[in-house]
Amino acid sequence: MAGTPKPRLALTLGDPAGIGPEVAAKALSDGQVRGLADITVVGPSLDEWTRLAGGAVPTPDAVLEAEAWNAPLSGLNLITVPVDLSDLAPAAPSRGGGEASVRFIRTAIDAARDGRVDGIVTGPISKHAIRLAGYPWPGHTELLAEAFGADEVAMLFAGGPLRVVLVTIHVALAEAIRLLSVERIVTACRLADDALRWRFGLAEPRMGVCGLNPHAGEEGRFGTEEREVIEPAIAAAREAGIRAAGPLPPDTAFHQALAGEFDLVVAMYHDQGLIAVKTVAFEESVNVTLGLPIVRTSVDHGTAYDIAGRGRADPRSMTAAIRLAAEMLGRGR
Repeated sequence: MAGTPKPRLALTLGDPAGIGPEVAAKALSDGQVRGLADITVVGPSLDEWTRLAGGAVPTPDAVLEAEAWNAPLSGLNLITVPVDLSDLAPAAPSRGGGEASVRFIRTAIDAARDGRVDGIVTGPISKHAIRLAGYPWPGHTELLAEAFGADEVAMLFAGGPLRVVLVTIHVALAEAIRLLSVERIVTACRLADDALRWRFGLAEPRMGVCGLNPHAGEEGRFGTEEREVIEPAIAAAREAGIRAAGPLPPDTAFHQALAGEFDLVVAMYHDQGLIAVKTVAFEESVNVTLGLPIVRTSVDHGTAYDIAGRGRADPRSMTAAIRLAAEMLGRGR
């Protein structure tokens, strides 16, 4: 609609030693991408961003220090955060990289709380670097949940024709199995259902719920989690008006989604869902945090230290993350 304000996004560059500065520069060099939203990049100085990106970066309309960012901005802008990059290890995790990553995201969070932006797009961070800097979070999701006081969050991944939500996230596989509960599964289904309706524009979303074990347990022969936990969770989700089907054998659930039977697949643990998404859309998949009061999307790849600074990073996931955030905010207006 003519005259509708653009979504306002903060884009954090992630770990300065990784490919975040480069993929952000490449994505934002595309005028069509810049036109999707008013985008404020949060990172180091313009000279540092240029150096870390390994080449030219798009010219911002304005460059402001974080302390001076007190109102919404239009166009493409850069907010500079004071960070000490003197001990930044080139193309490797370091305390300085972890500290910078956290400062960038905290600056964006403050802007979202104050209403200066509507959503956040994040570049890749290193969990190891964040630990070196003394922070406890295993990733962006947990940091954001704590910052916004969100008791219930979930990770949704969108890539090509697939959407997948995870019941458990950054934990060891043995721990993920232990953590499975009716409540966790219902929460993931509910958050996904809300997002599909209000942010993805689906009136009656359909979701397939994976089993945990081979063949979804084969009537208890290969495990009892389906009977004891997943089936009751699906029943509870249905009672709440969610169109959930399963438990489905994990080796066929994603094929059914690709065939159009489901709008989303509920996966019990990280790799069960992510292997499928990254197989069909490795370069263009996007991570979405559900349960926050704002829209947050992210690239679905890591810091890729092995190619950082070499000009070889593929920006398509960053482009997709910006595009999806703008689309979600457009539908939510």
